Amino acid sequence: MTPPSIFRASKLLTPFLTTLLVASLSGCALLTPRDPAIATINFATLNDFHGHLEASKITYTDADGRERTVTAGGIATIAGALNTWRREDPELLLVAAGDLVGASPALSLMWADEPTLAAMDRLGLRASSVGNHEFDAGRVELLRQQKGGCVSPRPDKACRFDGPWAGAKFQYLAANVFDMVTNKPFLPAYRIEEVRGVKVALIGAVLRDTTASVLASGVAGLNFADEAQSINRVLPELRAQGVHAYVVLIHEGGRTQSSPQQPDCSDLKGPIVDVVKKLDPAIRVVISGHSHKGYLCRVDGRLVTQAEMGGHVMSRIAIDIDRASGKVVAERASNVVLEQGVFTPDAAMDGFLQTVRTRSGEALVRPVGRLAVDSLERIVDEDVDETALGDLIADSMLYGARSYGAQIAFMNRGGIRTSLRTGAGNVANLGHLQTVLPFGNMLEVVNMTGAQIYAVLEEQFIAGRHLTRGLLQVSNGFSYQWNPARPEGMRIVDKSVLLHGVQIEKDSSYRVAIHHFLAEGGDFFPTFTRATNAAPTNIRDLDALAEYIISRDRAGKPAGAATHAGRITRAGRAK
Repeated sequence: MTPPSIFRASKLLTPFLTTLLVASLSGCALLTPRDPAIATINFATLNDFHGHLEASKITYTDADGRERTVTAGGIATIAGALNTWRREDPELLLVAAGDLVGASPALSLMWADEPTLAAMDRLGLRASSVGNHEFDAGRVELLRQQKGGCVSPRPDKACRFDGPWAGAKFQYLAANVFDMVTNKPFLPAYRIEEVRGVKVALIGAVLRDTTASVLASGVAGLNFADEAQSINRVLPELRAQGVHAYVVLIHEGGRTQSSPQQPDCSDLKGPIVDVVKKLDPAIRVVISGHSHKGYLCRVDGRLVTQAEMGGHVMSRIAIDIDRASGKVVAERASNVVLEQGVFTPDAAMDGFLQTVRTRSGEALVRPVGRLAVDSLERIVDEDVDETALGDLIADSMLYGARSYGAQIAFMNRGGIRTSLRTGAGNVANLGHLQTVLPFGNMLEVVNMTGAQIYAVLEEQFIAGRHLTRGLLQVSNGFSYQWNPARPEGMRIVDKSVLLHGVQIEKDSSYRVAIHHFLAEGGDFFPTFTRATNAAPTNIRDLDALAEYIISRDRAGKPAGAATHAGRITRAGRAK
């Protein structure tokens, strides 16, 4: 079998620092330099694991430009890969760049992600930056997951898996998150590791726009500051402790047209680039996340990596440190696809996974109802405005909020985490639905004027955000047209916004169902916060979806469709 990746030495290597690179099925083992004046520290990295305890499919382009679809990841395989690499280097450090939990499959979500945190400890994770999804259940829950305890905003999930939660043994890091009252860091900014007699600092940060992607109430009192400034601010403190080598773990990312396995790519774009360019020149390595894209790039000569998501891929990074100065003098990396069959699964971790499956199985396989089709796909494509899955979820929200007078429902695409794929007979079970809607957001019904509805629709296109987050999915009876050729703020075609075929009047009021995340202005929709007469329903989006599927099944008209309903159209494109 061809190895799934290959290491390549950094261009910064001088001849006396040349490292022997040995190819193997586990990737390429990085051996320490022969020069005793140099110490090499090897890393394995994860990002955006999102509670994916089990292996799943991944499609990627390999180093030869071939597209491959394989089953990869899963904690037993990850542990097996680490076993292999630690035999090469027992001092290898496992680190992560955030979103280890949150938006997780039901296997982890139903236990407040405690099985995933426990698995990370078993893997020997040393530290991770926080990600935006670590704040999904609020700051109180994040601190509980870090420090332990059972007082949780999710009492139906916390401490139900294996008794009282003792807290994660690895350390979450956040150099740019501050408590507004004390102006002190909410979590430690860094962790110092000593390997082969030299020190390296792991510095963590999360995207400063975290407040736009989580419930505002959950992070009330926290200030998410500029990432680069916050990271640079701690360097004098580290230097005073004799640390001159730095590795940044940051939950912010970018995108590239290059293969995830292409070394030293030069076409990285996105928010991470601006952050890296502002970092202190002494920082040579940046391990990123958030965008779910694999890359091995260079930005102003620095190494910037990301390892896809869900545990399908891990980055292997080696940094050479001059023992005399303590500074990084060279760095190199590869992305390794953790394909099933390449690594020997770790037996103990596989046993742990079986325990999680056994304890979860009875609840997750409970049938909910029959759908009209066997799958509804979550499509992430800037050319796709509407999906059949988005239609289904928006319709279920409208159904769930009907007793509160709801006329229209809006669902953000980011809240739909996976495709809905059923089992035999098109029957969806609770596990299927929890994987699609893992956040458990509460529905809220508000009054909005027609003018406000127009404003929300225009907010989709501000700063081109529709290209990455997609458009709001809308419920049955509501439709509109937009024109990509028109300027920002004028994209919605006038008089095209209809409710049951009748034009929305800008000075009339309508009852709109949204979930709490949008009601607080999440995903950069401030107009939702200006709605009036809010009625919290205490109905979770997941429960609304389940009840809608049940009701349609009982009526003999199963929900779901093979294609979307054509509620959102672009000018010049056939419906």
